[in-house]
This record gives sequence, structure tokens and C-alpha cells, in this order.
Amino acid sequence: MTKIKTQPQPSINVDKNQVLADFKDRLKCTLDEGRPAPIAKHHARGYRSARENLEDLCDTDSFLEYGQLAVAAQRKRREFDDLKINTAADGIITGQATINADLFGAQASRAIVIVNDYTVLAGTQGVFHHKKLDRALELAEELKLPVVMYTEGGGGRPGDTDYELSMDLNSFASWASLAGQVPTIAVNNGYCFAGNAALFGCGDITIATKTSWIGMAGPAMIEGGGMGAYKPTDIGPIDTQTKNGVVDIVAEDEADATRIAQQALSYFQGTTEHWTCPDQNKLWELMPADRRYTYKVRRIITTLADIDSFLEVRPDYGPGIITGFLRIEGKPFGLICNDCQHLGGAIDAEGSLTGARFLDLCNNFGLPVLCLVDTPGFMVGPESEVEGSVRKMSDLMIAGARLKSPMVAIFLRKGYGLGAIAMTGGSFGRPVYSASWPSGEFGAMGLEGAVHLGFKKELEAATTPEEKDKLFNKLLNAMYERGKATTAATYLEIDAVIDPADTRKVIRQAVGSVENS
Repeated sequence: MTKIKTQPQPSINVDKNQVLADFKDRLKCTLDEGRPAPIAKHHARGYRSARENLEDLCDTDSFLEYGQLAVAAQRKRREFDDLKINTAADGIITGQATINADLFGAQASRAIVIVNDYTVLAGTQGVFHHKKLDRALELAEELKLPVVMYTEGGGGRPGDTDYELSMDLNSFASWASLAGQVPTIAVNNGYCFAGNAALFGCGDITIATKTSWIGMAGPAMIEGGGMGAYKPTDIGPIDTQTKNGVVDIVAEDEADATRIAQQALSYFQGTTEHWTCPDQNKLWELMPADRRYTYKVRRIITTLADIDSFLEVRPDYGPGIITGFLRIEGKPFGLICNDCQHLGGAIDAEGSLTGARFLDLCNNFGLPVLCLVDTPGFMVGPESEVEGSVRKMSDLMIAGARLKSPMVAIFLRKGYGLGAIAMTGGSFGRPVYSASWPSGEFGAMGLEGAVHLGFKKELEAATTPEEKDKLFNKLLNAMYERGKATTAATYLEIDAVIDPADTRKVIRQAVGSVENS
């Protein structure tokens, strides 16, 4: 057998220290300290950098980054030394981290974090940007991890020249398909247009600062479409986007938005061990003695909930129904509640949409729902029908009927008509427990209207206004006696009448019976 002689290979001496130093220099280009000019420019606008938001959001030293060394696909037109500084990470930071691990432990607190970086090409979406985004979203689906995404940016990027333009992108479908699978929280500050806005709008919970402008097209696209020239601040300002339901929660600034994101995520992470609550004897004091008077139901909510645990969602859209999250003895609940200071608590079309969307969110992730009911029913009249009330109010009924997580209904005062039925999932018997405060009152419609309609002839027969008022009040009082909570309970319309001070205990017992079954 012939032996093959091999030529000796020359040795390559590698200065390991230099290799490590070169790597650290390269890595530094992706960090704020290595990019002082664009970071200073962003700070001058009063904004934090992407990595400052990242550091604030995630638990210390918990972030595991993916694709940190990526640059924009523009090597055919720009020098690499330019790209590594000015297109660091291709404008998007992605990775895994823990958030709120001090409350829930490392395993329960794992999340995918995505931060679009406006200091890189105005936060636009390029070739490798999308690849990194796709990778992060694939991990979220595979590992069943919640996602927090900061969305600031200008949408698609026309300047990537290393690859041909392709609309065959997975990012938007992947992000949208996470709906109902894992909780998704979108956070925005500054300009958010086109593709970035589409990502923002798909979030289960959308949080934006007061200095946010959000639109499905930015100024260039609008002008290119022949629709005129606009400044970025003309498009989707925060006041507009809260009143129309695009933004769920408004934050003062990025630090506040980050804190809210942590709190919002916490309701999907589990029960907290330590909690305190206000004096429950104060609840009854918050209900006015005169049934005609309105009251501030948010004071009841914050008194009922663990201290500092209530987070309201969509306060400015459909304000007749309050939705949000709270904790009772550390356990997270979704809340849906009527506000008697808006339309007397009547449920309009916008309120129905808000309630339906929120019930679907709770259903998707198994959050128990607390319903605080005080409504004269659905809003009626020709103007209400113009808003598509038949469809939108029915959507609230559908969302309640398909709710699989336990629901507890507490009637604070009025429980009238189809509106009250919709608030309780389609039937007073659908919640695992339906209880009323002593102030509760029930009927097919509001008492005053029932008297006017049911006794029209008798009232018209009264000869003087004084006689008519006397008869009306007599009929009203009789109807109230038949419909008050303690009477309704004798007919098993509800499960119980409770002392308001026992409300928290009743809720936990009712939900605990389901959890232990």
C-alpha cells in the first residue's frame, strides 16, 4: 500500500488577546457607548435609547440577545465601518429575558423582548431586521412565551440594496398569529408608521406615551399617494388614538410605559404572594343612599382590589364600560364594570366593543373575570342604531357566552334588561356566583320607564300634576319593592345578597371552588 506524503502545513499564529479585543471592539459598536452621536441625538429629543428601555424592562443580566452583530443589507453601497456603527443590529434588538422574576420566579417570568431602534435608519424594517424579528416570533410560538415589543419606527426600508425587494415576509403573519396563543404587549414612543404601526395594532395590550404619533402610513407614503403633505405630528396623535381605541393605556413617558408593560405582563404570570388591601368596611360608604345619584365606581374598584393592583385598559373608548386588571388576595382578575357616570351606566356600541374585546383577551389566557354590574340596559334610540348597535351589542353577548374562564358577577345596584344579561355572559346563572349588594335592583327594564309604559293609561287618567306625581311614586316604590335584591334572591334570580364588606371573600371563595374542582 502506497503511503501518501502530505506537505507540512504552515502554522498560523493567532494572537488570542487581539482576537478577543477585536471582538469586544466590534460588540461595542452595537452598544450605546460605541454609538455616541446617534444616541446623543435621540437623547436631545427627550427620548431614551432602545437599550436603555431594554435594560429598564428586563431583570438584571437576564437578557439573552439574538443577532446582535447584524447590519443593514447595504454593503454594496456603504462601507462596513459605517454600517456597524450606523446600522447596529439592523435596527432591532431581539432576545429572551425574564421580567418580574422577583415576583414569580425565573421560569414563570421568561419572555421574548423585541425593541425597534429608532436611532438606526429611523427604526425602519430591513432584510435582516425582518429575519431577526421572525426568529424571535418563532421562538415565542415554540416556547409559548409572552412578547413585549417596542414599536417606534417608520415602517419599510427602501435603501437595502444587497437583496431584491420581497413581499414574501413572515413577520406580520407570525406576530398576528400569536393572538390567543401568548400574551403580546406593544409599547410605543415617538413616531410609529406603516409596518411598525401594524405591529403595534396587533398587540393584545397597546401602551403609548403622550409623545406618540401612530398611523398606518407616514408622511412620505401619504404624499406619495397624492394625498397632500403632512408633518409627522399631524398623523395619529395620542389624543386621537386613545379616543378611537387604538391605544389601550397612555403613559407619561418611556419610563412610565415600561413600568406599565411590566405590570400588564404580571397579570398573565401568576399570583403574587404578598398583598394588602384597603378597609373593606368603606365599600358601603361609597354607594349613595339615593338610588338616583351617580357615584365614582373607580373608588369602589380600587377599594375592592389589592392596593396598587388596578390597571385600567381603554378608559377613553367606550367609557360606559370600564375594563382592566386587578388582584384580589394576590390573584389576577380581568374586570368589566359599568360606569353610571356615563349615560347612567347604559351600554352603548363602543362600550360593547370594549367589553367584548376584553372578555376575549381574558378567555384566551384563562383569566377569571369579575363583573361589577350597575346598568339600566343597552343604550336605545335612533342615534344608537346608527352606530351598529345590534351587531356590536350582540358581540358582547357572544364574547361572554364563549368565556371558559370563571366569571363572578357582583351587582352593585341596577341589573336591568339585556344589558345586565350581557354583562353576566348571557344569563344571570352563567357566572359561577352571582351576588348583589343590598342596593341591588332588578327588572326587565329601568323602573321609571317600566312605570311610564306599564301604567300609561292610569297616569294619563290623573286629573292634576300633583295626583300624577303621587301615583307615579306609589307605582315606582311598589315596583322597587318587587325588584330589590332581597326580593330577587327569594326567587333565585341571583345566588345571594351579601354585605359589601364581604365582597372580596365571596369572590375568592367562588373562584377557589372552580380552581379546586
